[in-house]
This record gives sequence, C-alpha cells and structure tokens, in this order.
Amino acid sequence: MSRIGNKPVVLPSGATLELVENVIVVKGPKGQLSFKCPQAITVEVKGNEIHLSRNSDEKFIRSIHGTTRALVNNMIIGVSEGFTKVLEIVGTGYRAQLQGDTLVVNGGYSHPINMKLPEGITVVCPSQVEIHISGCDKQVVGEFAAEIRKIRKPEPYLGKGIHYRGEYIRRKEGKKAK
Repeated sequence: MSRIGNKPVVLPSGATLELVENVIVVKGPKGQLSFKCPQAITVEVKGNEIHLSRNSDEKFIRSIHGTTRALVNNMIIGVSEGFTKVLEIVGTGYRAQLQGDTLVVNGGYSHPINMKLPEGITVVCPSQVEIHISGCDKQVVGEFAAEIRKIRKPEPYLGKGIHYRGEYIRRKEGKKAK
C-alpha cells in the first residue's frame, strides 16, 4: 500500500491538466510542464482532484506509484506558485553578477566562470553576494543551483564558498599553537 501514491493531488484554480495518451500536461500562470506517465499508472481526474492508481502489485510498479504522484504534485505547484532557491556567497572577492542571459561568478579562481541560464529559469542578483534562482520546474531549478554551488563549495574552517540560504555548514577548529 502506497500512502503517498494514494493521496489525491488537488488542482488549484488557475491551473489546468490535460491527459493525452499517458502524457500529463499541466498549464498555469507560471508556465507549462509535461510528464510521460508510466503505463502501469492510471490517472483519473475527478473535479479538482487527481487520483493516481496502479494496476499491479509488482515491486517496481509499487515504487513508481508514489514517485509519479510526487512528480505530478510538483508540476502543479510549479505552474501555480513556482520554486525558488537562494544562494549566498561568502568570501573576500567572491561575487556574482548577471550579464544578459549569462551568470558570471567570481569564486576565487584566476578567471570568472560564465554559466548560461537554462530555459525556463529566472535568475536575479539583488546584491553581489546573493543569487535568487526561480522557475516552474523543480528539477531544473535545483540542478542549476547545485551547479552554481559546485563552483566553490563551502569549506569548514572559515565558511567561505557558495551555500544555500539556511544551510548548516559544520565548522571545524583550526590548528592550535603549543
């Protein structure tokens, strides 16, 4: 029994769902997303609720049932509200700025790192040490934020680097003099 997979997904006002040959297309004020649903999962729309059910109890189908429901739920949240990740930059000389559709990050290397923005992503730099990434696709937003963070991961001694807002960085004590 899948507790997550059996929960209905509520479709908010302003978002529409179309089902064409196991392809779910969700449209909303923030954009449009589509997902090819596995053949073993049946999707039913009843009013403003979406019910997902499986036609077999095989192990793989049981495992994909909850995952499919979570993906559909994230699509609906994405097109109606959107997803946002905030990155903070700590360190002397570390900064980021937006130049057209390219994010330029100076992360302590001898050269700046240029990152082209993926389609459907909005990046705002309110200051040189803060990056706001937003979009309707949760996976694309998270993946782009992870790529930026990978430029200079936060180090445990001084805390310098790029980290998510609210992320806990375990600090270590440095060497002690005798």
